[in-house]
Amino acid sequence: MKRMTLKRLLVGSYGLLAALVPGIAAAQEGLDSGDTAWMLTSTALVLFMTIPGLSLFYAGMVRSKNALSVMMQCFAITCLVTILWVLYLYSLAFGDDIGGLIGNLGKSFMMGVGRESLIGTIPESVFSMFQLTFAIITPALIVGAFAERMKFSALLWFVGLWVTLVYAPIAHWVWGGGWLGELGVLDFAGGTVVHINAGVAALVAALVIGKRTGYPGTPMKPSNIVLTVVGAAMLWVGWFGFNAGSQLAADGTAGMAMAVTQIATAAAALTWMFSEWISHGKPSALGMVSGAVAGLVAITPASGFVGPMGALAIGLAAGFGCYLAVVKLKRSLGYDDTLDVFGVHAVGGIIGALLTGVFVDAGLGGVGLGEGTTMVVQVGKQFVGVATTIVYCGFVSFVILKGLEMTIGLRVIDEEEDIGLDLVLHDEQGYNLGP
Repeated sequence: MKRMTLKRLLVGSYGLLAALVPGIAAAQEGLDSGDTAWMLTSTALVLFMTIPGLSLFYAGMVRSKNALSVMMQCFAITCLVTILWVLYLYSLAFGDDIGGLIGNLGKSFMMGVGRESLIGTIPESVFSMFQLTFAIITPALIVGAFAERMKFSALLWFVGLWVTLVYAPIAHWVWGGGWLGELGVLDFAGGTVVHINAGVAALVAALVIGKRTGYPGTPMKPSNIVLTVVGAAMLWVGWFGFNAGSQLAADGTAGMAMAVTQIATAAAALTWMFSEWISHGKPSALGMVSGAVAGLVAITPASGFVGPMGALAIGLAAGFGCYLAVVKLKRSLGYDDTLDVFGVHAVGGIIGALLTGVFVDAGLGGVGLGEGTTMVVQVGKQFVGVATTIVYCGFVSFVILKGLEMTIGLRVIDEEEDIGLDLVLHDEQGYNLGP
């Protein structure tokens, strides 16, 4: 009896509070605690992909004298993009649309993003932080292309300008109400916005900044493949938040996105491993984890739209396609993309984006094409999204990099490169092996 009285008192108190403050009642009615809990988890998982996941993945692949520098770069990017996101980037990407090209500045300084504001069934604060983690990892991926030779000051300027002039507009075009989304381009979790974008900028950066001193004649062995494997494992786990979280709800689509992410990743890792085994006689740990990342990249745009068999096909295509890009294309063209960002992220993103248009078909296990849309039409839309991202990102990235090269300079001098960026730029060492 006492319990029933207490329960009625609590219910009555909440009803009185809701009547006095209508905004609280409205927010409570629209918010789903399960969706919110999942999105809080997904946000943490995606941030986990950059620090420590990507940081360790990259640190293990560079030479020991530069291991700390790439971790420092990833950490600094996380901090810098966070502040810019709060000041104006969130508004540019997800503010009210201006001509299909960019968001307005109505959400600058997070104006209007309060405890009561919702996006769907989750707090807008959670949505904003989830999208922030995507904005963080995208420029962090580019670090792999110019690792071991870019000035730290140049990196900070490049990232600040790039996320403003490249990332925010393309994110708005696809996800924020812009023209690519309205056209019907499918990108569930970032095939174009994140991976093609980062991969193209990486290639441009590698070409503009030039090759490392001694490349390709001088042996440049990775410092610690164990760290790279650990980092890759963290990326794989974090990617479930990346893909399944992009549904913004804890539902069947999120569940399938998680399943197809696992399938494509495993298929791509094995495909790369067997391709290397056949070609070189032995499989390598670095090759296998590179294949896994290629699979993760390729399934990203498709993860909310395809079924298990579509994921298997995308994984197989990505594993073999990215292997060829890294082993054959890079060697034949002679560019020095230090950690193969273009070969894995741009090529994998292109494969995934185009095949999304194929395997979204209900007859192939996908969610189905839009009304009046054929597979050929959808693949054409995907091609428009891919081509637009390549052209816009490539041009603007080139302009930013050349501008910095002519003003503050992009790379350290040869003597400093020989010493290593850990000591030259940070007066520290990643590995202190002496007494």
